[in-house]
Amino acid sequence: MTTAATRPDVKRGTIPVFATATAITVSNIYFTQPLLEQIARGFGISTSAAGLVTTAAQIGYALGIVAIVPLADRARLRRLSSVLLAVTSAALLAGAFAPSVALLGMATLVLSASTVLPQVIMPTVASMAAPGRAGRALGAVGTGLTMGALLSRTASGLITEAAGTWRAGYLVAALATAALLLVLPRYMPPGRPSESAPADGYFRLLASLPGLLVRHAPLRLSAALGATVFAAFSAFWSTLAFHLAAPPIGLGPAVIGLFGLFSVPGALAARYSGRLADRWGPDAVNALAVASALLAFALFGLAGQSLVALAVGCNLLGYGTTSGQIANQARIFTARPELRARMNTVYMFAVFAGGAAGAAVAGVLFSAFGWHGVAAGGGALLLLAGLAPAGHAVRGRHPGRGATTEAPHEHAHDAAVPADRA
Repeated sequence: MTTAATRPDVKRGTIPVFATATAITVSNIYFTQPLLEQIARGFGISTSAAGLVTTAAQIGYALGIVAIVPLADRARLRRLSSVLLAVTSAALLAGAFAPSVALLGMATLVLSASTVLPQVIMPTVASMAAPGRAGRALGAVGTGLTMGALLSRTASGLITEAAGTWRAGYLVAALATAALLLVLPRYMPPGRPSESAPADGYFRLLASLPGLLVRHAPLRLSAALGATVFAAFSAFWSTLAFHLAAPPIGLGPAVIGLFGLFSVPGALAARYSGRLADRWGPDAVNALAVASALLAFALFGLAGQSLVALAVGCNLLGYGTTSGQIANQARIFTARPELRARMNTVYMFAVFAGGAAGAAVAGVLFSAFGWHGVAAGGGALLLLAGLAPAGHAVRGRHPGRGATTEAPHEHAHDAAVPADRA
């Protein structure tokens, strides 16, 4: 007996286990953010110096996406997941007992690089999905990913307050991650994504990444949509605390820290976008996602002083961002199994870069034009996202030389990664 979203040969309970694992592991990237003041006080350093811990987490995650996730196209997934969980647990323990902020930053860099397991799980669950149910499976696991990112900050703050030390957050995260070692590998496929694929060397895998973007039009579309929508998402969240703390709203840090909980209903609703992607296709879900995010920024601009409008907008933005990611990954995971992890690497790198750019631009806009500048900038990014499918359609009708179409029968071991009927 299997879950409705997976093939009959997949172990029952795989989707809930994968969703839980993504929630726990992705939280390792974000749970340190509310702890920076306590870390600074504990080491007797400035808050800006403590902020290097968060910077190390972001750098580590980016390195892990590029350097580790491509291995999931060739490695034995059960073994790879076990190694990643073990390294992450050890690094979290090292962070809990770190005697200096430098060593804490190093431990955080390592744990963030190895906690890219969610980006290994997503292409894996697509491969395990029943025919026509990939969107549904991705929606369920993607919701776990979003919930882990949203709730990790609140959980770490509560744990630290109860224990009286920021080190408790690292200890709890280490225990939770280590517990996954007893469960997750049993649900991962024991072999490689494609046993018939040639065992390319590691550096050849990395060298193939740019070729994927050139050859696969669906990947270019997903990358463009993911980067622009997440840029708008990051622009909002990177400046919201400043907006809420400034007059006339004037909220304190405790209330601001809980504001992210308002996004939970929207993130939960996005789970059903996977089913919509299966029924209507990713393009329709992307259109719905961009429209939802645009409506959110319209609320931010027109009623940005209203906490109710901000809360409603948070849900609309959370729904749009999560739904868009589910649709984007459903689109790229139609590639052959031996390409999916690398396709996800390129996609997530584009999303990560878009988020970093969105946050940087939002800081400038907020300083120069205030909250309305951020709302206008986010809206402009989403309008740009809305143009991406039109550009994709035009290039599909008039493909450039050697660029956009996927050849149906190329050898998998071509030096430049072959095109795929995506």
